[in-house]
Amino acid sequence: MLPSKIIERLRVDKGGGFKFADRDPKDLCGLDIDKDEAEELLAAGTKRLSTLQERLYAEGRWAILAILQGPDTSGKDGVVKHVFSGINPQGCEVHSFKQPSALELAHDFLWRCTVALPARGRVGIFNRSYYEETVVVRVHPELLDKQNLPKKLVTGEIWQQRYEDINNFELHLARNGVVPIKFFLNISKQEQAERLLARISDPEKRWKFALHDVEERKLWDRFFAANEDTIRHTATEHAPWYVVPADHKWFARLAVAAILVERMEAIDLQFPKFDESRLEELKKAEAALLKEAKASALTDPR
Repeated sequence: MLPSKIIERLRVDKGGGFKFADRDPKDLCGLDIDKDEAEELLAAGTKRLSTLQERLYAEGRWAILAILQGPDTSGKDGVVKHVFSGINPQGCEVHSFKQPSALELAHDFLWRCTVALPARGRVGIFNRSYYEETVVVRVHPELLDKQNLPKKLVTGEIWQQRYEDINNFELHLARNGVVPIKFFLNISKQEQAERLLARISDPEKRWKFALHDVEERKLWDRFFAANEDTIRHTATEHAPWYVVPADHKWFARLAVAAILVERMEAIDLQFPKFDESRLEELKKAEAALLKEAKASALTDPR
């Protein structure tokens, strides 16, 4: 996996001075490996994640919430596919938050994500999240009008208020055993253009292409300003951001896997321990099963 110093380099837990200008989307953080080595490391990481998820499920006390944010084509779907591929699907849920429904708009902005939170023992993956409310809605204020908020509550302070609401929400999660692990997949505008062109030229990927993505590129600077302000105001010790260079897909996937492993290992997940009375029960059950198996072997005509 990645060295801890690289993970620390990507971590933002005090957002006051955060700037995207200081973060190169092509940065490999000094990692000098080829693609085959990267695939081997990722395979090892996903295997370790699978083991940790099994402990998470067995212990049943904690939940993991992985939040994936980033521009279109930044690789969120690829991370879900490649990083979480080894996790038991019975203990993992993926939620992709797109345009809100009428029901969702009738509730507060955190509601649709709140009802999708992972239960104890499970991993929840949010492909986009409530952070769309301080980025997309901020860039497109007409979306705020659709939320039918009381007019006197829609003031110039609304974004700061939403940052405060999110910070309080994530602190509440952390205090209740839900670990928020937030990723921003940082892609360059040039790399996004190349990926959009690749979608157009590949018949098997054309279904992913939407003219809307090209229109949104005209607002690139506004989107990144909103993302920068969001990270500055919502990076905390209990819910830090990890700003992952994403121009190289293999590095982004490797980084996400390594961060998840490090954070889950820090929880010190353990399989439940049996007390002496339970061990006696197990021994009796074992003896009964062995006796049954021996009897079956003696009577089996084969």
